[in-house]
Amino acid sequence: MQVKVLNQQVDQALKALKRQLLKDGLWKELKKRRSYEKPSAKRKRKQKEAEKKRRKVQRSFS
Repeated sequence: MQVKVLNQQVDQALKALKRQLLKDGLWKELKKRRSYEKPSAKRKRKQKEAEKKRRKVQRSFS
């Protein structure tokens, strides 16, 4: 992944990099890997996410 810095505008380059990371889903992955997550906690988190997604889909059909 590359972001070009033009005319010494580092702030804009950082903003562009963050935007790319968010778009690719890497930002979420980096945040998730900051600390160890126990397998049981990972299962619970995934179950919650699946339930949330299921409810969202059901709302769209109603």
